[in-house]
Amino acid sequence: MRCGRRRGAAEESLARKGLGARIRQILQGGREGEAFFEELEDVLIEGDIGATLAVSLVDELRQEMGLRRTPGRDGVIELLKNRLVSNLRGEPLELDPNSLNCVLILGVNGVGKTTTIAKLVGFYRRTMGIENIVLAAADTFRAGAIEQLKIHGDRLGVRVVSQAAGADPGAVIYDSIESARSRGKGLVIADTAGRMHNKANLVRELQKIDKVARGRIGDGVYRTVLVIDATTGQNGLRQAEVFGEALEINSVILSKYDSTAKGGIAVSISRTLGIPFSFLGTGEKPDDLEPFDPIQFVDSLLEG
Repeated sequence: MRCGRRRGAAEESLARKGLGARIRQILQGGREGEAFFEELEDVLIEGDIGATLAVSLVDELRQEMGLRRTPGRDGVIELLKNRLVSNLRGEPLELDPNSLNCVLILGVNGVGKTTTIAKLVGFYRRTMGIENIVLAAADTFRAGAIEQLKIHGDRLGVRVVSQAAGADPGAVIYDSIESARSRGKGLVIADTAGRMHNKANLVRELQKIDKVARGRIGDGVYRTVLVIDATTGQNGLRQAEVFGEALEINSVILSKYDSTAKGGIAVSISRTLGIPFSFLGTGEKPDDLEPFDPIQFVDSLLEG
């Protein structure tokens, strides 16, 4: 009993560690052959890589290691890093400072959409000098979402276009784009509802909003961005699939990420759906938004 309790405590302690620390512990434990690969597969699955992808990655790693006599501990980590990076897509969310831009923010409730919107305002002000920024409160199904966006707008000194709760979100998008257009070039960032309990209604609503935004932006730049919570796990892949059924997703922002988060979901989404990641949200501060770099991300993932 005592030995069993010690083993359970050790496993629980390992589970709290990041992916890299857990892989290193396997290597330090002297696992060899199939025992090592099986345990590595389990760790990758628990790190939200996903079962199917984890099996593929381990098979690829097994083949590569078979071509080398003794890759060593660091060599194994390097081989795994290369496999993970090759399955990740990172692309910048490019806008045009000399044109009218509209970014539609998607995601389920609670993933940090409004916080991410505020960070995007700061990012494009700093990096592209865009000052004519309008926030569209198109999540009209939840009154709290409208108020939250207004609070961010006040703090940032940007206009927020909104209507009463329950209003047509497409009309909010329309008014927001026209408001920005009245001042020429600029940027509209639109919040949207993320109710996952009724997929059919969600898909129809987003398709309607997408049609309005595409129609009004004209020759301007239009982007759709999905926000995924890094701690969500494999449910994040399902979210990306559902939103992808409604409209084409240009990129993903991974929010609430730190080195201990199960960031493997980014690899799973990139490999399965082919959607690139554009930003990494690393904290609550206004500047805690970093352009997504696959190599740096995997380094962080494997160091945790």
